[in-house]
Amino acid sequence: MLIAVAFLIVGLVLLVWSADKLVYGSAALARNFGISPLVIGMTILAMGSSAPEMMVSATAALEGKTDTAVGNVLGSNIANIALILGITALIKPLSISSEVLRRELPLMIGVTLVAGAILWNDHLGFYEGVLLFVLFAAFIIAMIRISRKEQNKNDLLLSEQESEIPKGVSNGRAVLWVVVGLILLPIAADLLVKNAVVIAKYFGMSDLVIGLTIIAIGTSLPELAASLAGVLKGEDDMAVGNIIGSNVFNILAVMGIPGILNPSVLSEYAMGRDFWVMLGVSILLVIMALGKSRSINRIEGLILFLSFVVYQGYLFMNMAA
Repeated sequence: MLIAVAFLIVGLVLLVWSADKLVYGSAALARNFGISPLVIGMTILAMGSSAPEMMVSATAALEGKTDTAVGNVLGSNIANIALILGITALIKPLSISSEVLRRELPLMIGVTLVAGAILWNDHLGFYEGVLLFVLFAAFIIAMIRISRKEQNKNDLLLSEQESEIPKGVSNGRAVLWVVVGLILLPIAADLLVKNAVVIAKYFGMSDLVIGLTIIAIGTSLPELAASLAGVLKGEDDMAVGNIIGSNVFNILAVMGIPGILNPSVLSEYAMGRDFWVMLGVSILLVIMALGKSRSINRIEGLILFLSFVVYQGYLFMNMAA
């Protein structure tokens, strides 16, 4: 058991580190080949924090653990808003000034409702997975077009994203980090999933709950690091933007993977319990971010954080569900 915990931690650390290096190398390589900072920011950087979820979802699906893959999506989205933005707002209130973000928030709710429609019959099918990927491509195209319209207005989110793109990195070094990331990501994901299953069996946890708890929190670590780094640098829009983008990518891309690789009947609790928690915290975020103050203050951050604590406590009290 202790060995499984140790390997799980190693897998998580390796997963986060390799994902970061893959994004770093990819963004640097894209800049060197003349791809615009706008496109890099709205694609590679925006999707980068969801790379761990993508790899874990694929690994879990291939091992017949579709409930774990879907639980990872739902749990990560809940953790992104309630845990990460909650902690971030407690450290420093977040102001929302980007017009791009204000347009992304309703889109996030729309995508969340799409997830509900797909999970409604407790089944994730192949064509539903394909549909999610088609919507994912449409979302990327739409966001790039919206961002281009805002580019000349000096939108803060776009400026903050551009500042995060690596500069002065040689092609050789960039390729090296891409290769390292591509090799280590699947190894780390396999290590994480296999040992999470061992721990789940030991404690009598269902596949869904292990995805909602240990794996979801672990794969959300890149979002936590990015949000904390952003807010400490005064890049509030970047911190919130990472969460919104990650949640959209999780539903459209990450949840699409198990649908294509391993269409399956899902636990009834995914729709009956966890989807509604995800929708609830998503609506709460929109109300806070688009209210009169256009900010998330410390009291609101505390509400989000306590919501996460209560939810996780409930899950651990009902581990077999």
